[in-house]
Amino acid sequence: MGVVFAKRMSAMKPSSIREILKVTERPDIISFAGGLPAPELFPVGDIALAAGRVLADIGPRALQYGTTEGMPALRSRIALEMETRGVGCSADDVIVTTGSQQALDLIGKIFIDPGATILTENPTYLAAIQSFQCFQARFRPVPTDDEGIVPEAVDELSRDADVRFLYVIPNFQNPTGRTLSAARRKSLYEVAVRRGLVIVEDDPYGRLRYRGEHIPPIKALDEAGRIVYLSTFSKTVAPGFRTGWAVAPAPIRDKLVIAKQAADLHTSSFDQLTLERYLRDFDNAAHVEKVRAAYGERYAAMDAALSSSLGSGFSWTRPEGGMFLWVTGPEGLDTTDLLRRALERKVAFVPGADFFPGGGGENCMRLNFSNSSCETIREGVSRLADLCAGR
Repeated sequence: MGVVFAKRMSAMKPSSIREILKVTERPDIISFAGGLPAPELFPVGDIALAAGRVLADIGPRALQYGTTEGMPALRSRIALEMETRGVGCSADDVIVTTGSQQALDLIGKIFIDPGATILTENPTYLAAIQSFQCFQARFRPVPTDDEGIVPEAVDELSRDADVRFLYVIPNFQNPTGRTLSAARRKSLYEVAVRRGLVIVEDDPYGRLRYRGEHIPPIKALDEAGRIVYLSTFSKTVAPGFRTGWAVAPAPIRDKLVIAKQAADLHTSSFDQLTLERYLRDFDNAAHVEKVRAAYGERYAAMDAALSSSLGSGFSWTRPEGGMFLWVTGPEGLDTTDLLRRALERKVAFVPGADFFPGGGGENCMRLNFSNSSCETIREGVSRLADLCAGR
């Protein structure tokens, strides 16, 4: 019997990262491919205690259905976290999502009609491309430079189109690791106000700064109600909670709640309450500081290894935080083919072309350093360098 699928499925492809990770689960592979936090740094003991306390104190409530917007205690905790980032908001402004990835799906549902235009950085987060492709978006990639997305290009590209939103990752961008300056954030916000443009500001990595000074989110400027801010606990606590959040102007927030209710009713009550109890009872700021220090050391190890191993014709970003750096090779290098040969040498990365919605990036690659020891990083970079040198 034949099966008829929705037409939108023709635009959806399996994630190349997930396909790569199927191979890199082998213990003999050095993987710079995934965007995985370091599991040895997860606060397992503290979370176990928090979970036990939740079950002992409010077990029936934790195992019951909850509200779509999220548990009030966690939403209040998130509002306090937003204040530390420079954004004033109340618990009512917060929606808890099943990871910030769900927030991207909800954004697509409420904004994108088939053929609608959206703006993204070029390159941008692969899973955002996949999520928006599901709704048959028309991508209009925005040029970037060493300082990130170019506001003047956003202004020009939103001039003659019904653009539904701009999707941007200002802090330690995935895949490049670049950070948008305060001046560019201000310029970008001014473009949004002038053009009536919604900005979806995705900030999963902002707390992972190990050099330089904190730059407030674009959302901190938002007097006109143009910014939807997304973040997650996946990088600062643990991704297994699948708990993120959105802070949005009321008209957008209300639509997100309706879309989420249809999607999953609500994020796991038990996960939300365990996370809130962990944040209340334990020093997550100290935990994040430990994570930052570890990632800073691993970044330094990768940067040093690249400097000593890669030949001329290669350059790479030097992020001030986050989990990735971006390598650009000489013209003519095909990193998709390089990956095939790299896997034979038992080292993996993500080819750059996957991050460009409009094509390009064939000579680039994204390297993750958060999930490898410094020793493993040095060995993996050595293998890559040998391949790039034709050895």
